[in-house]
Amino acid sequence: MAEDQEPATAEDRAAVSAHRLADADVEARLARLDELLERVEGVAGPTAEAALEAVRGLTQVYGEALARVRDLAGPQLTGALTGDRLLHHLLVLHQLHPHPVERRVADAVEGVRAVLAQRGADVELVGVEAGVASVRVTAKGCGSSASAVEEAVRETLLAAAPELTAVQRVASAPAPAFVPLTDMLPTAAPAAGAT
Repeated sequence: MAEDQEPATAEDRAAVSAHRLADADVEARLARLDELLERVEGVAGPTAEAALEAVRGLTQVYGEALARVRDLAGPQLTGALTGDRLLHHLLVLHQLHPHPVERRVADAVEGVRAVLAQRGADVELVGVEAGVASVRVTAKGCGSSASAVEEAVRETLLAAAPELTAVQRVASAPAPAFVPLTDMLPTAAPAAGAT
């Protein structure tokens, strides 16, 4: 099989797929890489500096490769790239994502709403300004569940748009008080001559 051709048989495709990582494996490897980079950053000396420079260089080269893929992709493929969790993250990391931060935040809010609804909570995007996403979060239950909902929303939005500097909760507007209709109607003036 030539290198520039698709795998021709089901066996060939299965062999290629066997070398792929599941999302859980990717997450585990990313977490491990973060740990290793933190350890390298904590070590002083030329070896640590060289290791960090090598990581930066690889990141730049892979970022350029991803930029070229995105440039060659049409709208349909670009949509598929942004729909993949890992590729979405890499496009954001390399500042190649085709959607602006406001749209990514709005999409993330819509995506997390279904999950929150199952827990009796909701989130509404108020806006994004100066790198801060403002949200209105409503949650039923005790304060600890409300803070867990807020943290889940914060993590979701920062994953979709890591260039945000903060996610802040905006207080919900108080529900209007009930005013009886009779209090809103003008009162009749006493009839002339009545005492």
